[in-house]
Amino acid sequence: MRPAIPALFVVLATALSAAAQDKGSLSPKPLPPLANPEDPSTPAKQLFGRKTTPSSERPRVIGFYAKGCLAGAESVPTDGESWQVMRLSRNRNWGHPVLVNFLLKTSKSLKREGIWPGFLVGDMAQPRGGPMITGHASHQIGLDADVWLTPMPDHTLSRAEREETSATNMVRGDKLDVNANWTPAHHNMIRYVAQQRDVQRIFVNPAIKKAMCRDTTGDRSWLNKVRPMYGHDYHFHIRLACPAGEEGCQGQDPTPPGDGCDASLNYWFSEAVLHPKPNPFYKAKPPMTLAALPGECRAVLSAR
Repeated sequence: MRPAIPALFVVLATALSAAAQDKGSLSPKPLPPLANPEDPSTPAKQLFGRKTTPSSERPRVIGFYAKGCLAGAESVPTDGESWQVMRLSRNRNWGHPVLVNFLLKTSKSLKREGIWPGFLVGDMAQPRGGPMITGHASHQIGLDADVWLTPMPDHTLSRAEREETSATNMVRGDKLDVNANWTPAHHNMIRYVAQQRDVQRIFVNPAIKKAMCRDTTGDRSWLNKVRPMYGHDYHFHIRLACPAGEEGCQGQDPTPPGDGCDASLNYWFSEAVLHPKPNPFYKAKPPMTLAALPGECRAVLSAR
């Protein structure tokens, strides 16, 4: 997952960091209808982004994290004893039941054991998964979830707070290390999540990975799942493995061996990554169309 074109560094880092912080709306308006939704050139994100409810099918993962869709999605309830959903206007608190159950169960365990007061849940998936109009390349099959690095407060957040509050930045201005907002509680919380069997990967800012490598003592095997990635300075990204029996789910390659704290981590602090130079020859790929997704996604779009 190392883009070879420097210009892409800027695009990814900006999109991933800004997307989590973009304010929501207290009075969201529906997207206007597409003039010709059957046009094969219509970006798939425009089709999936206009679906406001899940399909009434059995839950099914279809495709890969960055090229797929989701049937029969469930939503994370707005509020719970150990979680609150942020940016409600985005309508992205949907996922496969395995992901929903994981978030609720794990947040309860963390709170019960005194490790973390509760999750502020950011973007998961759209009601029918698929590509998003803004913010993410993955999050398409209901097995990805962003969790803010801000602890859940001891009160129920208002709608305005959910839409307008920014998460807490954990990364120093020079991007070489964490800042003073990073605490042992953050470390312990991410470690606990990474140790759960269903977790395939956790994406964090490289500076956070660096701090976790430095501060870990004893068992280091769980660090293998904590992967550095552009952005992710305000939140961490949980990715679950394909659930058992989900034959349509295309899993990701296993993580490389080792704890990821070796020389490979230095790549993320190289000049080319931290201060990329624009590539005048770089051309953005055209948006993904429905034809690029698994064939079943067409049925998911049209299902009731």
